Amino acid sequence: MESVNFGGDNPQPRFGHTICVIAPNKIALFGGAVGDTGRYVITGDVYIGDMTTKKWKRIEASGSVPTNRAAHQALAIELNQMIIFGGAVGGGGLADDNLYVFELRDDTGTWVTVPVIGTTPGRRYGHTMVLIKPHLIVFGGNTGQEPVNDVWSFNLEKSPYSWQKLECSSEQPSVRVYHSAALCTTGSANGMMVAFGGRTNDQGALNDTWGLRKHRDGRWDWVRAPYRNQTEQPLQRYQHSTLFLGTLMLVIGGRSNNVGETLPFEIYDTETSDWYKFQAIQRFRHSSWLIDQFLYLHGGFDSDQPNIPTEGILRLNLNTRFAQTPQLLRQMNTIRTDQSFTQSFNPRPPTNQAQTQDQFRRTNQQQPLAKNQNTNQQVRVSSATNKNIRLANQAIVAMTYGPEEDITNQVKKVPIDKLQDEHKKLGAGFQDPNSQNKSQFLDQLCQPFVQNLLIPKDYQSIPPNSNLLTGIRKEMIIKLCDEVQRILDKEPIVLRLRRPIKIYGNLNGQFLDLMRFFDHFKAPYDNLYNGDIDSQDYLFLGDYVDRGTRSLEIVLLLFTLKLKYADQIHLLRGHHEDAKVNKIYGFADECFIKFAEDIMDPNSIYQRINRVFQYLPLAAVIEDKILCVHGGIGQTMRTVDEIELIQRPLEIVHDPKTYQQKIALELLWSDPCLSEEELENQPNPERDIFQNKQIIRFGTNRVSKFLQENNLNIIIRSHEPTLEGFERQNNNVITVFSCPDYGSNSQNNKGSMLTISKRGEIIPKVILPANSTSESRWIDLEEPIQRKKGFAKYVVIDNDELQYRKRQFTPLRSKKSSSQKQFA
Repeated sequence: MESVNFGGDNPQPRFGHTICVIAPNKIALFGGAVGDTGRYVITGDVYIGDMTTKKWKRIEASGSVPTNRAAHQALAIELNQMIIFGGAVGGGGLADDNLYVFELRDDTGTWVTVPVIGTTPGRRYGHTMVLIKPHLIVFGGNTGQEPVNDVWSFNLEKSPYSWQKLECSSEQPSVRVYHSAALCTTGSANGMMVAFGGRTNDQGALNDTWGLRKHRDGRWDWVRAPYRNQTEQPLQRYQHSTLFLGTLMLVIGGRSNNVGETLPFEIYDTETSDWYKFQAIQRFRHSSWLIDQFLYLHGGFDSDQPNIPTEGILRLNLNTRFAQTPQLLRQMNTIRTDQSFTQSFNPRPPTNQAQTQDQFRRTNQQQPLAKNQNTNQQVRVSSATNKNIRLANQAIVAMTYGPEEDITNQVKKVPIDKLQDEHKKLGAGFQDPNSQNKSQFLDQLCQPFVQNLLIPKDYQSIPPNSNLLTGIRKEMIIKLCDEVQRILDKEPIVLRLRRPIKIYGNLNGQFLDLMRFFDHFKAPYDNLYNGDIDSQDYLFLGDYVDRGTRSLEIVLLLFTLKLKYADQIHLLRGHHEDAKVNKIYGFADECFIKFAEDIMDPNSIYQRINRVFQYLPLAAVIEDKILCVHGGIGQTMRTVDEIELIQRPLEIVHDPKTYQQKIALELLWSDPCLSEEELENQPNPERDIFQNKQIIRFGTNRVSKFLQENNLNIIIRSHEPTLEGFERQNNNVITVFSCPDYGSNSQNNKGSMLTISKRGEIIPKVILPANSTSESRWIDLEEPIQRKKGFAKYVVIDNDELQYRKRQFTPLRSKKSSSQKQFA
């Protein structure tokens, strides 16, 4: 290993401290003991290390500063934030059992105590703490009286905050202290906390490995990790550290019961159950972390000088160390290193720690503390006013100079991370010197789209058939598409979402109806009085385009909202988000009419938007219990996980040749049977517009089996209009359709969207068909296109496509089409 020399405020040599990576190339050191083991002093220092400039800086922190401690645990929970728990304070005393959150902003830090109700794990040291989002998991340690093996979970996203003791029915690891644990994020052990070694109650060192995982039904259980070669087992150790590099668990340093024993650097491959041994790293009670292929160590004791803590940082290039072990190099090469730090560390959706701290302070002032006389654990009682709160990422800023002033233009929302600089902007004519940064560029890109299209209070004053895209140029739309595609490309094809959330079904170019929904039931924007993006996620189930006359307005607005609120606006793909379909049913016509472009030009707006459509997710799962898709589950897919094997960009194949192609087609095109009494799958010729005999209606038995095997409760989908705007079938399939009076052909259906509350109640919100206006709501697809001036030159429609244009609108779910005409 090589030494890495740091300048700046170098921390004193120490042991029993923690270091965690809180930002790209930025580490945070907290606490530990300084001095030798005979005369040590416990500290509560915070140092920030810049791995790029190689400088330390000591941070003077304010707020609810925790007591000095060592043998505690710390984790990064969000960008520039860490949370600590437990530890020892010296002289045989233990630190309190509060959770403390530290946030770094510029060169200052703030501590806050997390408000907790109910029983806590109690005071302990030598334990482990791992984040399995959104759960903090605390395992084992010593209570001051004895080692323990209990496991506690703390949900960072569920207020009021409380600890839950996990009761696992499976075989469990023995009691232990000074063990290690880390989270595996890939391979067969993905999502599992893996614990190794430690010291048990008879002071004996351990060498066993255990995995803790949460099942989809909410159960947690332990499983003992197998060792492939029983003759080549890891050495027993404690006061070591472990880290995961892909599927590889790195076991670093530590000590054993044999004085002076040299412990090798060991690697456990969770895929093959093999152990590998390398030259020893002689450290214990140290801190370690990984950046790319480099392993870093700081502090702790060297086995050659077990009473004097070391100073400085050591670095080991794992590519070099594994050079003669091709099995490990192959595993390393499969590890993706292109994920952003924010994606890797932020619990989704991100919360704002500044507001979190303010809420914690108010709650803490009201909380009495009661000691549980029967155990070392503590019970906290929260004020009744501590309600479920979803924390915003913006603050309200108001500026006024007198009681008679108009404050209309002096109240705004500001991102929390910009709030510290807001005082600089109080003068008139302020110009931000950093106006060219990425964030402001995106704000400028979004601004004309928001101004023109997010108009829930002004839509009624729009003249019929007026142009809402005035001032929006082609290059602005192309740039919007570029930025949104980058976001979608980073998202999984199956989204994992949480409540509360609003779900919209088909929109089909009915922009004014969407504005009516936003007007009546609040909109996803920052307006202080009618916006709810701070408290709700939004999920759209597809079919944004076609049939209606304002598909472009819908798509551009939703793309803009996705760019502004990437973590709260979620867009699924519908069957009309397919160039083969939307060339026929109106979207191509609309792009030509509004921008006079050749839709076959690969640089056209039409082609660019369709390329974005190829990156849209196909499904979403809410709280592990509700599957959301555009169409349905078809007859092919066995598990939700199979969707994740579909690669993007995705072109829909209407005569599928592969398993994944068929799954994708059925997710977008299949429907449930029209009656609960229809138990088996049925042909669906009405939907099979391309006559490939691939589309079916799935029966009640198919739904029940799929939900049971995937541990789901409900399927929410769209794809078909319903009389009331929504329909619940057999208590496990909900159809929601957000386009009232679909087709204006005497269907007279209502439109609906669903809200799912924090507690899980599903509530429909309904709008009636709008009063008649002179607004042209639907594109006339049957007008002979060859007669349209310039159209045949730029939108070439063949005879088959012309016949498809004559097909009926999709009929209501409550009625079977007696004529059996096809529709889309």
